[in-house]
Amino acid sequence: MGGGKKNPAYDKACAFAIRIVNAYRHLTEEHREYVMSKQLLKSGTLIGANLAEANGAISWAELSAKVSIPYKESQETKYWLWLLKETNYINDKAFDSLFNDLNELAAILYIILRKTRFRKNAANNSLPPSTT
Repeated sequence: MGGGKKNPAYDKACAFAIRIVNAYRHLTEEHREYVMSKQLLKSGTLIGANLAEANGAISWAELSAKVSIPYKESQETKYWLWLLKETNYINDKAFDSLFNDLNELAAILYIILRKTRFRKNAANNSLPPSTT
Protein backbone atom coordinates (compact mmCIF):
# COMPACT_ATOMS: atom_id res chain seq x y z
CA MET A 1 0.00 0.00 0.00
CA GLY A 2 2.76 2.56 0.36
CA GLY A 3 6.48 2.98 -0.11
CA GLY A 4 6.23 5.75 -2.69
CA LYS A 5 4.72 3.46 -5.28
CA LYS A 6 1.71 4.46 -7.34
CA ASN A 7 -1.35 3.61 -5.31
CA PRO A 8 -4.53 3.47 -7.46
CA ALA A 9 -6.85 2.87 -4.48
CA TYR A 10 -5.52 5.86 -2.58
CA ASP A 11 -5.52 8.06 -5.69
CA LYS A 12 -9.14 7.12 -6.46
CA ALA A 13 -10.15 7.66 -2.84
CA CYS A 14 -8.63 11.15 -2.84
CA ALA A 15 -10.33 12.07 -6.12
CA PHE A 16 -13.61 10.71 -4.77
CA ALA A 17 -13.21 12.69 -1.52
CA ILE A 18 -12.88 15.89 -3.55
CA ARG A 19 -16.10 15.05 -5.39
CA ILE A 20 -17.83 14.38 -2.06
CA VAL A 21 -16.67 17.70 -0.60
CA ASN A 22 -18.06 19.46 -3.67
CA ALA A 23 -21.33 17.52 -3.39
CA TYR A 24 -21.56 18.49 0.29
CA ARG A 25 -20.99 22.14 -0.59
CA HIS A 26 -23.72 21.97 -3.25
CA LEU A 27 -26.20 20.20 -0.95
CA THR A 28 -25.71 22.67 1.90
CA GLU A 29 -25.58 25.85 -0.20
CA GLU A 30 -28.21 25.06 -2.83
CA HIS A 31 -30.59 22.74 -1.01
CA ARG A 32 -29.98 23.68 2.64
CA GLU A 33 -29.67 19.97 3.43
CA TYR A 34 -27.35 19.45 6.40
CA VAL A 35 -28.01 16.06 8.00
CA MET A 36 -27.66 13.48 5.23
CA SER A 37 -25.03 15.56 3.45
CA LYS A 38 -22.90 15.66 6.62
CA GLN A 39 -23.09 11.87 6.85
CA LEU A 40 -22.11 11.61 3.18
CA LEU A 41 -19.19 13.98 3.77
CA LYS A 42 -18.00 11.96 6.74
CA SER A 43 -18.19 8.48 5.20
CA GLY A 44 -17.07 9.59 1.74
CA THR A 45 -13.91 11.32 2.96
CA LEU A 46 -13.03 8.70 5.56
CA ILE A 47 -12.36 6.22 2.76
CA GLY A 48 -9.19 8.07 1.77
CA ALA A 49 -8.25 9.02 5.32
CA ASN A 50 -8.37 5.40 6.41
CA LEU A 51 -6.39 4.29 3.36
CA ALA A 52 -3.72 6.83 4.32
CA GLU A 53 -3.56 5.17 7.72
CA ALA A 54 -3.38 1.72 6.09
CA ASN A 55 -0.22 2.86 4.29
CA GLY A 56 1.54 2.52 7.64
CA ALA A 57 0.59 -1.11 8.18
CA ILE A 58 3.46 -3.33 9.32
CA SER A 59 1.90 -6.74 8.64
CA TRP A 60 -0.54 -8.29 6.21
CA ALA A 61 -2.99 -8.81 9.08
CA GLU A 62 -2.81 -5.14 10.04
CA LEU A 63 -3.15 -4.06 6.40
CA SER A 64 -6.21 -6.27 6.02
CA ALA A 65 -7.79 -4.84 9.16
CA LYS A 66 -7.01 -1.26 8.12
CA VAL A 67 -8.39 -1.72 4.57
CA SER A 68 -11.59 -3.25 5.90
CA ILE A 69 -12.48 0.12 7.45
CA PRO A 70 -12.52 2.14 4.19
CA TYR A 71 -14.34 -0.73 2.50
CA LYS A 72 -17.08 -0.46 5.14
CA GLU A 73 -17.10 3.33 4.73
CA SER A 74 -17.65 2.84 1.00
CA GLN A 75 -20.72 0.74 1.76
CA GLU A 76 -22.08 3.40 4.11
CA THR A 77 -21.43 6.07 1.49
CA LYS A 78 -23.49 4.07 -1.01
CA TYR A 79 -26.39 4.19 1.44
CA TRP A 80 -26.20 7.99 1.87
CA LEU A 81 -25.96 8.55 -1.87
CA TRP A 82 -28.98 6.34 -2.42
CA LEU A 83 -30.97 8.13 0.29
CA LEU A 84 -30.11 11.55 -1.11
CA LYS A 85 -31.25 10.40 -4.56
CA GLU A 86 -34.47 8.88 -3.25
CA THR A 87 -35.32 12.09 -1.39
CA ASN A 88 -34.63 14.16 -4.52
CA TYR A 89 -31.63 16.05 -3.17
CA ILE A 90 -29.43 14.72 -5.96
CA ASN A 91 -30.57 13.86 -9.47
CA ASP A 92 -30.09 10.55 -11.26
CA LYS A 93 -27.15 11.81 -13.32
CA ALA A 94 -25.19 13.02 -10.28
CA PHE A 95 -26.06 9.85 -8.38
CA ASP A 96 -24.95 7.58 -11.23
CA SER A 97 -21.66 9.41 -11.64
CA LEU A 98 -20.78 9.36 -7.94
CA PHE A 99 -22.08 5.83 -7.42
CA ASN A 100 -20.09 4.47 -10.38
CA ASP A 101 -16.88 6.01 -9.06
CA LEU A 102 -17.63 4.64 -5.62
CA ASN A 103 -18.37 1.18 -6.99
CA GLU A 104 -14.98 1.12 -8.75
CA LEU A 105 -13.25 2.18 -5.55
CA ALA A 106 -15.14 -0.38 -3.47
CA ALA A 107 -14.20 -3.12 -5.95
CA ILE A 108 -10.51 -2.22 -5.64
CA LEU A 109 -10.77 -2.24 -1.85
CA TYR A 110 -12.48 -5.62 -1.94
CA ILE A 111 -9.70 -7.07 -4.09
CA ILE A 112 -7.09 -5.73 -1.66
CA LEU A 113 -9.03 -7.26 1.22
CA ARG A 114 -9.19 -10.64 -0.49
CA LYS A 115 -5.45 -10.61 -1.20
CA THR A 116 -4.47 -9.47 2.27
CA ARG A 117 -6.77 -12.01 3.93
CA PHE A 118 -5.04 -14.75 1.97
CA ARG A 119 -1.57 -13.43 2.81
CA LYS A 120 -2.26 -12.84 6.48
CA ASN A 121 -2.87 -16.57 6.80
CA ALA A 122 0.54 -17.32 5.31
CA ALA A 123 3.44 -18.35 7.54
CA ASN A 124 5.28 -15.02 7.22
CA ASN A 125 2.88 -12.26 8.21
CA SER A 126 5.28 -9.31 7.81
CA LEU A 127 5.08 -7.02 4.82
CA PRO A 128 8.01 -6.94 2.41
CA PRO A 129 10.30 -3.92 3.07
CA SER A 130 9.33 -2.20 -0.19
CA THR A 131 5.70 -1.75 0.89
CA THR A 132 6.21 -0.02 4.23
